[in-house]
This record gives sequence, structure tokens and C-alpha cells, in this order.
Amino acid sequence: MAHDTNAKLSVSQASFGQSSSGSPVELFTLTNENGLIVKITNFGGVITEIHAPDKNGVFADINLGFDHVEPYYKDAPYFGALIGRFGNRVGHGKFTLDGTTYQLDTNNGANHLHGGFVGFDKVVWDASTFETDYSVGITLTYLSVDGDQGYPGNLNTTVVYELTNNNELLVKYHAITDKATPINLTQHAYFNLAGKGDILSHEITINADRFTAVDPAAIPTGELPLVENTPFDFRSPRLIGENINADDEQIRNGNGYDHNFVLNKTHEKELSLAARVLESNSGRVLEVFTQEPGVQFYSGNFLDGSLTGKGWNYTRRSGFCLEPQHFPDSPNQPHFPNTILRPGEEYTSLMSYKFSVKI
Repeated sequence: MAHDTNAKLSVSQASFGQSSSGSPVELFTLTNENGLIVKITNFGGVITEIHAPDKNGVFADINLGFDHVEPYYKDAPYFGALIGRFGNRVGHGKFTLDGTTYQLDTNNGANHLHGGFVGFDKVVWDASTFETDYSVGITLTYLSVDGDQGYPGNLNTTVVYELTNNNELLVKYHAITDKATPINLTQHAYFNLAGKGDILSHEITINADRFTAVDPAAIPTGELPLVENTPFDFRSPRLIGENINADDEQIRNGNGYDHNFVLNKTHEKELSLAARVLESNSGRVLEVFTQEPGVQFYSGNFLDGSLTGKGWNYTRRSGFCLEPQHFPDSPNQPHFPNTILRPGEEYTSLMSYKFSVKI
């Protein structure tokens, strides 16, 4: 797809089918003045397509997904999804808060993953569009009721996706609750900056001196080892594939990379660069900025070729994720940064995906 020299800021809306319960689902197309296109559905806040230029101005879809809604509620491995109430894992799906023990869905073996069987990725959000002088976007809102997937409290959540003329997709999160509850919202887009093939020759940098070690069930042990002299040292650029099959206990436990990195921050809530990825053949660059203390780097280890969408067959390691977040299992790990939202407080977080090219 060549660059559209007549591209204008625009946001449009079309039917995307219906949810499993029969609710109509919409697909929103955001286009900026540079011709960058992002498509998002109000089913699960899912990003379905991202069309970005290479160094020659040729556009390709660099986001794994599907061209209709059904696979997203059947068997999608969180492609493009908005994740909540709690991104990543909670050990045994259990936590104790203010003296009460809560049992969440166990939808990942014995553990809770990405909000449960019907997490924020599996519901229809209310959506409205907006346009500014330099951006277009959609605002999504959802009320997660007290007891939803086992969580306490009525949680009112707003997520704003905003595509700017700087080729940035901003994601802004906001939530309030009427009862103390854990919250950890994130975005689970899978990227392949080449638009095809595997991601092993993508070059990645992650701004982290430490990561969260996990057990064989991918639950944090509580330890935060240094990345130095390990396959997890991405402080300077390194190919994703360089050490992905290393003889290393943590690599074995993750079946590759599936770990939270502890981001280097000068102060809490600082919006800073978490990671940068370059695909050298196309020249495409993705930078991920976040206010969160961590980012989950996942190298698509469980993709197995059984899913096909938009003309892609999603084979092992054909996409990677960088999910800004608080640390997994935080409700059970008191020394991790706090994830409990209380009545009268506001949960806010800002992240962005910035797209560019290296000539």
C-alpha cells in the first residue's frame, strides 16, 4: 500500500459484526495526515490493524489480528486487546485485601490471567469519537460491576485511544471504584514490524536493569534479578532471537521471553521510553512510552500456526508484545508497587506507541 499523499485527519465507523451475546460491534478507523491508519473495535477495545510506512514510504499492516469479530471472542490470544481489571497473572487467582480473601477466575491453569474468562477484552464498550486540530480518537467506557470475575467493587473505566499527526497512538486510562480493588490495565497489541515472517531479527532495546523472575507457571517468585550477564539484558540493542533459546532457567520458564521488566525511572509516574524496536529491512521503528513501572515483553512463544487472520498465518514468534503494566501478582507481593485502587482515588495511566522509520 503506497503512501496516501491526500491523507487527512479522519475518524470513521463501520459495523464489525456482533458479539457472542448478539450486541452490535463497531470498527473505528483512525487516519492521520501522514496516512498512518489504526483500526480499533469497541469489542474489547481491540486494535485490529495498524498500517505504518517503511523507509520507502510503503505501508503494511504491522499488527496481528483478524478481519471480523468472531475470532476475538473465540480463540484469540489477546490480539490487540485492552486488558483488565488486572493485566498479567495473579497466583492461584487469590488475594487478600483488608482482611477479606477474594477468589478470581482461574483461566490460566491454576492461575488468573488478564482479568478472567470475561475480562475487559471480551466485553462491548460504549464508544464515542472525537477530533482535534492534530489528532483523532475514540473514547471507550465500561462499568465492571461488583463481583465481576471475582473482583470487588463497581469499577468505572474510561480508555481513550488518540492518534496524532506525530505518528503516535496515545492510550489514556482512567478508573474509579466504590470498593478497594486491584487494577492493572494494559494494551496487548502484537507487532511484526516487517509485516510478515517471524520477529527474531527485530532489534529490541528495553530500559530496564532488572526483571521479575518467574516460576514454571509464570508466577513471579518475588525476586528482581539484575539483567546483567543474562539473556534479559536489552539495555543496548540486541536481536530478539539472539538468546531466545538460551540454556537459562528463566527462558525455560517463559518458553522464551514472557517476562515483566522493571523500568528504570527517575520518579514515579514519569512518562518515559520503555522500549524501542527496529526492523532493519523495512526501517520501521516502534517506541513504547509509559508511566507504568514495568513492561511485559512477550515473544509470541505460544503462537503455533493454528490461527489465520487478514491473510496472515500466525506461526510461532510471528509477533511480539510490549505491555506497559504494574508487576504481575502484585496483590500477593507486598514489596511490588501498589495496584490497589480505593474509593475516592483515581487510577490514571498514560502510554504511547510511536511509529517512525530509520533510513
